[in-house]
Amino acid sequence: MPIHLVPQPVPTVPAQGQPGPAPLGADAYGRAADDEPATLRFAGLRLVHAALRRDLARLPNALRLLQPGEDDKGEALLRHWNFMTAMLTCHHEQQDTRLWPIVRRFAPELRLLLNWLEDDHHNLDHSFTRVTTLVRIASRDTGSAWPVAYAMEDLAARLETHLRIEERQLLPRMERVVPEGSRLGGLGELLDLLRLADGPGMADALVWLLEGVEPELVERLLAECDDDVARNWPHWHATYQRCTSPLWGPADGAADGPAGGPADGTGLGFEGLGSIAD
Repeated sequence: MPIHLVPQPVPTVPAQGQPGPAPLGADAYGRAADDEPATLRFAGLRLVHAALRRDLARLPNALRLLQPGEDDKGEALLRHWNFMTAMLTCHHEQQDTRLWPIVRRFAPELRLLLNWLEDDHHNLDHSFTRVTTLVRIASRDTGSAWPVAYAMEDLAARLETHLRIEERQLLPRMERVVPEGSRLGGLGELLDLLRLADGPGMADALVWLLEGVEPELVERLLAECDDDVARNWPHWHATYQRCTSPLWGPADGAADGPAGGPADGTGLGFEGLGSIAD
């Protein structure tokens, strides 16, 4: 499905601190322990990458374990695959229409790499579309589950190469181009884009992105969002746990706390079971 992203206003960058050693009690982000949480640079991009890796690691085995007569579970797997691919499409369009033009302007030496990444985005989207057809068949015919699971793993390996190129060759350069404190590529910007896009719901996407993230880090990430998101987060997260429980068993809430997912990373998505914002 198309994701229509609209231009966002240029973020206001806070004044930078004076050079010199960090004060006592400062953490790795250069802030004192009692300061307000600092913006985690490119958290939106990194969370999408982590969520894609997580799902593409667990979905093939889930498909292999699908038994004849488990129609509801097969439909749930297909719904989650469709949700994940919609998030991937949104992620690619955010990069191609929002991020890469800015990087091209301030780091023109990266233009060939960015052109390759854009081309690979289109190729990956086509590959995911082809595998989606196979997943649709396998979700109803368990006899084809194993070959389709292998196709999913091949696609995951191809995507992994793309993600590593972005993380190792592009993000370090972006850290020098994008000012500290900018919302560009952050979680808050991603949620704003999802609100205005024809694609995955913002609440569904947020809980999907934060599944399995440490509670302390979740608190810092939510601090980048507006008050409405922070206020609704407990409800969204509880609904997510309730919706995934029939599919994958109850999450170990006692061990993971309010923000964590299953300790082994085997939780599954919720799209199609009803939006968690309902």
